[in-house]
Amino acid sequence: MKVKFFDFNKENNSYIDNVLASVADTLKSGHFILGPKVNQFESDFCDYLGADYCLGVGNGLDAIKIILMAIGVNQQSEVIVPAHTFIATWLPVTDLGAKIVPVEPDPHTYNMDIDAVERLITKKTKAIIAVHLYGRPVDVISLKSLGDQYGIPVIEDVAQAHGADVSQGIKCGSVGIAAAFSFYPTKNLGACGDAGAVVTNDASLYKKMKLIRNYGSSEKYKHECYGINSRMDEVQAAILIEKLNTLDELIHERKRIASYYDEHISSNELICPELVSNHVWHQYVLRVKNREDFIKHMQDCGIETLIHYPIPPHLSGVYLNEFSSVDFPITESICNQVVSLPIYPGLSEQELAWVTSSCNTFHS
Repeated sequence: MKVKFFDFNKENNSYIDNVLASVADTLKSGHFILGPKVNQFESDFCDYLGADYCLGVGNGLDAIKIILMAIGVNQQSEVIVPAHTFIATWLPVTDLGAKIVPVEPDPHTYNMDIDAVERLITKKTKAIIAVHLYGRPVDVISLKSLGDQYGIPVIEDVAQAHGADVSQGIKCGSVGIAAAFSFYPTKNLGACGDAGAVVTNDASLYKKMKLIRNYGSSEKYKHECYGINSRMDEVQAAILIEKLNTLDELIHERKRIASYYDEHISSNELICPELVSNHVWHQYVLRVKNREDFIKHMQDCGIETLIHYPIPPHLSGVYLNEFSSVDFPITESICNQVVSLPIYPGLSEQELAWVTSSCNTFHS
């Protein structure tokens, strides 16, 4: 049996008619940039998150950069970031000339170790970026409390945790000073192309970010500050409006699949992720010592897997020299062992049974 790592057709089938109708309306309207669909999505997403303000932007990386620009990060700043994350969390910091200060993850949650953050705070620390990695929320309430003690804002990177609750009734993206979202197609809430958003409850920050995303301008040819061009287009907004209506159902399905894996994977060769109620399972990430053998075994069984992430940012070419004298052993151990199983709405019971039985027949 063949099992794809991700199958867009299976997920899209549940809402394709509504999406196509909404896109057709957009094409007929003649509004393609910052029009009524973007406005509606921003409003709908605020309502969903329980946040005050939302801005549709070009992608998740831009979302982080816009927040950093708005709070004044510059070449004299330091920004604390997770050592274990996708490089898009680091690049906006570097782009603004600030110093990256990585913090090791908790080996059980894979999220940044909050206890280790305080030791890294200096007078130059301008922000802490918390990534809700794989869909498991960071304890961002505790992290914000720490940041408040030092007057340091916490930024949430929610690219992988749409719809997750930090605690009951409080969603990821509504706790920090601002939050960055990516709607890359494979996300829990995915567009059909690049798109992102920034969310905040701070009215002043919202006004700054609104200028920054549109060339620093609120009125054409009048530029009040340095800005960039990063705007969600109307077609992507139209798609996201429809998909947002089904997000909770999609999350429920991901949780069901994660529970199935947790119940049926019994191999001592594999370390399964902890099953926690507020995890929304953007990825289901195992750890296995002989990863290449495991991947080959799963390929032979017809099952696609991926690695999130094989190379930590500090060992990527762009950062290799800067961090050549620093070790992040927990991050490197995780990156050498993690492997992700298929987890997306539409996986059949037969496919899930085949994935788990294939896992259980692996022997290194």
